[in-house]
Amino acid sequence: MSIWDAIILGIVEGLTEFLPVSSTGHLTIASKMLGQKIDDPAITAFTAVIQFGAIAAVVFFMWKDIRTYAVAWFKGLRHPEYRGEFDHRMGWFVIVGSLPICIVGFLGRHIIAGPLRSLWWVAGSLIAWSFVMVAAERMGRKDRPLTRITWIDAIVMGVIQCLALIPGVSRSGATISAGLFCGLDRVAATRMAFLLGIPALVGAAVFELPHALDGSVGLVPVLVGTVVSFVVAYASVAWLIRFVAKHTTEVFAFYRILIGIVILILLATSTITAT
Repeated sequence: MSIWDAIILGIVEGLTEFLPVSSTGHLTIASKMLGQKIDDPAITAFTAVIQFGAIAAVVFFMWKDIRTYAVAWFKGLRHPEYRGEFDHRMGWFVIVGSLPICIVGFLGRHIIAGPLRSLWWVAGSLIAWSFVMVAAERMGRKDRPLTRITWIDAIVMGVIQCLALIPGVSRSGATISAGLFCGLDRVAATRMAFLLGIPALVGAAVFELPHALDGSVGLVPVLVGTVVSFVVAYASVAWLIRFVAKHTTEVFAFYRILIGIVILILLATSTITAT
């Protein structure tokens, strides 16, 4: 992998990791356009590892909240009087909500990095989940802020996040939609999606790091892609929070459908191959 390829993929990762458009799907498409073998273990590992940059960006952006939740969670472990507070409960919500994707991702890692790394899956998932996103926007009550989140909300969002292991679904798209269906408002669903993404992305990146440093990638492209993804992801996270405060996420669904249709046409006409 060249430095130029790493820069492009870092930009794609940073732009799409927290937008509900599927970063894995877009990275798969971009890797294919750059001539990479998208089912190569080193390439799939690279796309997972450069998520470190996006993780760092969202941690930096939400540092005050994360620190508050972490401090309150540890206090609650030692002092029962803190356990009823929202900040302490949020720590547990993030932990419990993150468990499903950690378990499913580990058990299904060979399928995720192999057969699912096909542009047929990416295109189909981009289109199919778009309808779920539109339904969530139109059916969800969107009347509860983050301070009114419940155990059920956290568990449902955590379970639905597992569907994001299918390239094209989108981790943030899945969790935001789940939050809207549960009745959370857009900002609450989005911020919770960010928080649930941190453990999931860290786990995937750490697990795949050795594979990314082997074979066709190497250390320098990994570092370049990670730094670029951090810079771009920070801007996209800040923009998305402002956007969802006043706008529907349906615009992302329409974009996903368009991209999915284009990919299907290119595949059907043999302009590109699926892997």
